[in-house]
Amino acid sequence: MCDMPSGESTQASDHEPEPVRPTQEDRVAAAGSELIGGPLGRRALTGTSWWSPVRVIALVAIGMFALGLVQKAPCYNGGWFFGAGSQYTHACYSDIPHLYQGRGFADGLVPYFDKLPGDMQYLEYPVLTGVFMEVAAWLTPGSGSLQDQAQWYWMANAGMLMACAAVIAVCVTRTHARRPWDALLVALAPAFALTATINWDLLAVALTAAAMLMWSRGRSLAFGVLLGLATAAKLYPVLLLGPLLVLCWRAGRWREYGKALGGAVVAWAVVNVPVMLFAFEGWSKFYTFSQERGVDFGSFWLIMAQNSSDPLSTETVNTFATLLMLLCCAGVAVLALTAPRRPRFAQLAFLIVAAFILTNKVYSPQYVLWLVPLAALARPKWRDFLVWQACEVAYFLGIWMYLAYTTSGDAHKGLPTDGYHWAIALHLLGTLYLCVMVVRDILMSERDPVRRSGEDDPSGGVLDGAEDVFVLGPAARPARHVVHFEGPRVKWGTTGATGSSL
Repeated sequence: MCDMPSGESTQASDHEPEPVRPTQEDRVAAAGSELIGGPLGRRALTGTSWWSPVRVIALVAIGMFALGLVQKAPCYNGGWFFGAGSQYTHACYSDIPHLYQGRGFADGLVPYFDKLPGDMQYLEYPVLTGVFMEVAAWLTPGSGSLQDQAQWYWMANAGMLMACAAVIAVCVTRTHARRPWDALLVALAPAFALTATINWDLLAVALTAAAMLMWSRGRSLAFGVLLGLATAAKLYPVLLLGPLLVLCWRAGRWREYGKALGGAVVAWAVVNVPVMLFAFEGWSKFYTFSQERGVDFGSFWLIMAQNSSDPLSTETVNTFATLLMLLCCAGVAVLALTAPRRPRFAQLAFLIVAAFILTNKVYSPQYVLWLVPLAALARPKWRDFLVWQACEVAYFLGIWMYLAYTTSGDAHKGLPTDGYHWAIALHLLGTLYLCVMVVRDILMSERDPVRRSGEDDPSGGVLDGAEDVFVLGPAARPARHVVHFEGPRVKWGTTGATGSSL
C-alpha cells in the first residue's frame, strides 16, 4: 500500500477507500474473468490472503515474460546462428545475441572506450544501457564456443530483463492505489511479452515506472533521480518533464517541479559526465548515430521513402520530424492548459511519448514497451487496450515476415513491401486510436475510467486535488457535460479536498 500525500490528495471517504474492481465496471474484464471463475463478488473478502494484487500481477507478468522466452526458443538453438531467414520466419529475432560479438563484448572490449572493428566504431547505446549490457557480459562464461557464449549472454540479459518486467508490474500496480488490478493490462499485454527481449528497452521502462510511482507518492526528488537514470538508459523518459511542466504551471507547483528537474539533471550527469570526460567520442556515438541514421522500420517515413522516386534526405527527415514533434508538444501544452479539468499526469505522459514515436523516423517493434505502462495508467479500458495490442501484434508479425521476404531471394517467402506498408499503417493507427481515446477522456472527464470511480489524479502526487492557478480559455468554468454528469465525482480544484460528492 503506498503512502498517499496527506492534506493534498483526494479520497472517496475518510476511511480507507475500497479498491476498484475492473470486473464490475468493464464488460471486457468481466467477460475475461469467466476463465478464472467470474467477476469478484460484492461479499468477497479482499486483502485477507497472501495473494495480494501486487503478488498476483507480478507473478502473471513473470509468467507472460517466460512465455515470451519460449517464443524465442526456435532462434536460441538455431535461427540466431544458422540460416538468417529462420529467425524471421519464426518471428524470434533479438538484437542481444547478435550484438554480443558485434559490439565487442565477446572480445572483452570496454564500451565507449575501446573502438570496435567494422562500420560501428563505438557502442551506439546510452551509457546506462551500456553498463547493463556489460554486466550481462560479466555474467557470461568465457569458455565454450562463440555460440555457447552468445546463448549464455542472451540468458543473462533475459534474467535481468525479467527482473525489470517484475519491477514494472509492481510499480504500475501501486501507482493507482485504488486501481491495482489495472496493472493486469501490463502483465497480460501480448506485445509486451513478444518484444521484451528484442532489445534492452525494459531497463528504461522499469526506471520510468518507478519514477511515476515516486511522483504519485509526492516524492518529487526521487521521481527526478529515477527519471534522470531512465534518460541515461534511453532518451524518451526525458519527455515526461514537458507535460509535468505544464501541469505544475497550471497548478502552481513550481517548487516540486524544480526538485524533480534538479534530481533528473544531477542523476543523468552522474552517469554520463565521467564517460564524457574520458571517452567523449564513444559517449557521443548514440547521439550522432541517432542523427545520421536513415529512415527505418515501422515509421510512416519509410512508407513515403519506399513509394517515392526521390526520397527525402536524412537531414530533411530529421528537420520535418523535429517540427512535427514540436507541434505535438505545443498541442499537448494547449490541451493541458485549456482542458475543462486539469488532465491527469499519466494521460499527458502517454500522449507525449506516443507523439514522439509516431513522428520519429524509426518505430521499432520494441518501442511498444515504452507505451504499455503509460497506457495502463492513462486509459485503463480493456477494449481499447486490446484493440491497440492487436494492432501491435499484427505489426510484430508483419515486420518479421517482411524481413523474411527480403532475405529469401527469388523464393519470396514472406510479406511483400506493399503488405508491410499495411502492417505499418495498422500499428500507427492503433496507437493513434488510443491517443484519441485519451484526448476524449481529457476533454470529457466523465468518460475517464479513473475519474468515473471518484478520483482526481491518483498518479499526480502533489497535483492530486490541487487548485488551478493558471488556465487558458473557458477551463475555469464548469463545462455543461460535467455539470450534467451523473456518477461519482471528486472535489477538485481546491487544495486539500477530502470528500466526494455522489
